[in-house]
Amino acid sequence: MRFLKYLLIALFFSAPILSSAQAEEDAPTTRILFIYDASGSMLGNWESNTKMVVARRMLIGMVDSLRRMRLDNLELALRVYGHNSPSPPQDCDDTRLEVPFSRNNYNQIIQTMRVVRPKGTTPIARSLQYSEGDFPPCDNCRNVIILITDGIEECDGDPCAISRHLQENGVVLRPFVIGVGLDEDFRATFECVGQYFDAAEEESFGRVLGVVIDQALHNTTAQINLIDDNGVASETDVPMALYDNITGRLVDPLVHTMNVRGNPDTLVLDPLVQYRLNVFTIPPVGLDSIDIITGTHNHVGVDAGQGELQLRVGGGRNINAPQAIIRQSGQMQTLNVQQFNSSEQYLTGLYDIEILSYPRIYQYGIEIEQSTTTTLAIPAPGFANFRTNVEGPGAIFVRNGDELEWVLNIDPTMSRQTYTLQPGQYVIMFRPSPARSVYYTKSQNFRITSGNTTEVNMR
Repeated sequence: MRFLKYLLIALFFSAPILSSAQAEEDAPTTRILFIYDASGSMLGNWESNTKMVVARRMLIGMVDSLRRMRLDNLELALRVYGHNSPSPPQDCDDTRLEVPFSRNNYNQIIQTMRVVRPKGTTPIARSLQYSEGDFPPCDNCRNVIILITDGIEECDGDPCAISRHLQENGVVLRPFVIGVGLDEDFRATFECVGQYFDAAEEESFGRVLGVVIDQALHNTTAQINLIDDNGVASETDVPMALYDNITGRLVDPLVHTMNVRGNPDTLVLDPLVQYRLNVFTIPPVGLDSIDIITGTHNHVGVDAGQGELQLRVGGGRNINAPQAIIRQSGQMQTLNVQQFNSSEQYLTGLYDIEILSYPRIYQYGIEIEQSTTTTLAIPAPGFANFRTNVEGPGAIFVRNGDELEWVLNIDPTMSRQTYTLQPGQYVIMFRPSPARSVYYTKSQNFRITSGNTTEVNMR
């Protein structure tokens, strides 16, 4: 049959890009559960025969092809609904796991399909709900549901909610739904259940079935393009994380890498997983709801243009260098605390910088440009040695004319202290602890110069 030829080609030429050793050691077992509609409506005519006869013939042919291929790491199971109880009356529990998962059960599935006869109603939600128990526990399995139906839910269940529950709880990956001669108006009904394929004619059913099996069995490739402000995928060496967007499970922690040809390195991804990407630039960027297309090399692009911020303090690297708080311009959230005498990459844009020196230094609207180094430098600090006969409270201020700006409080439990200060004019106020009058307060002006020590004697 024409669809079997397509299936053979797909299975042989879309295999994951892995060595044979990797495939044996790492490849999970793919478990495919067919949920098959054997409700009374499948007796309806569909081109050359009834829907049941046509769909059964093609599904049996596909299972037989898989049997002959002797694929490793593949297990199948069959659940059928609508085949035990005639309707009316409606039996919404008419769903049964006819062939459980096991290896090499192809003949059992084929024989079961040959004797199934359409009779009853369409309990899709109940079938999906019961399918949770069809998958035995497994630590390294990909669980896939392929729902083949010619009708919509008839038992007032919610197939979308059940499917969402199965995916969010990691029971199955995103299901496939194959509509057998369904009206196009029903597409929206099933798109929330899983990836919907419309088989309006016999020939398209075979082609769709081949496509679905191909996607269920094989991974595909992708590259993550970190795009600079010039529209080129030039950014790299950035940590990233890929998550399952439905379950939140961490799939791959990665550091973005350029391959030997200077292109973003190739990843092997599961097309049945919808991904979420976090790129840990400063600030981070990412993408939600990434759908991977099988049979093609996928390009996932993220705007991540970066430039460099270099913080420098005079006096060489041995000097007592402060840190700086980096924030996006006009925002209060701390993005990073960067040490002076270091460089860091940031997304292009405007930033506010709070330098944790004494006194604080604030720089607003510092621009980071693509592939450019922006340097922010401050002078080397000096040192103030503070000496008193007794301990006591006090503070150091910057003096701007007659205005005093608070810098820091001195330690009231110590009589000898050393402080690292930026160059400038200062005033220290001090009152001995034993004193019981404000008039015992002492003050002294002093000057700090880069790299030098100033003695402040309050004895």
